[in-house]
Amino acid sequence: MNQQLAGFAPTAVAARMENHGRSMVKIAMQSGQDVFARTGSMVAYEGFVQYQPNPPAVRQIAGQWITGEGTPLMQASGDGMLYLADYGADVVVINLNGEGLSVNGTNLLAFDASLQWGVERVKGLAKFAGQGLWNVKLGGQGWVALTSRGAPIVVDCGSGEDETYVDPDALVAWSPNLKVKGKRSFKASSMIGRGSGEAYQMAFSGQGIVVVQPSEDSTDRLRIRG
Repeated sequence: MNQQLAGFAPTAVAARMENHGRSMVKIAMQSGQDVFARTGSMVAYEGFVQYQPNPPAVRQIAGQWITGEGTPLMQASGDGMLYLADYGADVVVINLNGEGLSVNGTNLLAFDASLQWGVERVKGLAKFAGQGLWNVKLGGQGWVALTSRGAPIVVDCGSGEDETYVDPDALVAWSPNLKVKGKRSFKASSMIGRGSGEAYQMAFSGQGIVVVQPSEDSTDRLRIRG
């Protein structure tokens, strides 16, 4: 039986964060290099790793990031190997090399504590999405792990001459320099989303990318609003 399971054993460490299969991220923990991770996402760890739920840094920065369970982040520190997952969702690992990324909070699995980050309301969407949509803006040097309900697609918005439209329930992340606005369309209601009647989309324009997951069912997600 050991030979049959050998193919699922962890591989040698090649990066700070990397995939172990499609649905798990492996993080090489070192003292002084803490990680913020979704509360409850730890599935295994090796070595000496400690956890602090709702740490002061999160309470200060994300005081308005509210869900029914409170701020959904914990801080992990120590030396060893940490494995995280989110109910079988695909995991996408990104190395931010001085770049920025705006992430839907429900798709944020983990990120280096050394990154600059903050919670912000997406401007111009309040009249379409009730009280608005809150996202986590990340930037600097460090690693980020995102989740996607299925393998995502990355859409390049190109030269900015045309707008890219996305169902908000399928949105994972986007370049923070993109312009964002809401749009309503009755004609698109049978084509976008699972509801009937009026369709609501997010329109992106400018230079940058948009990450979209192949799931637009709002029951899969908890919308994070102020």
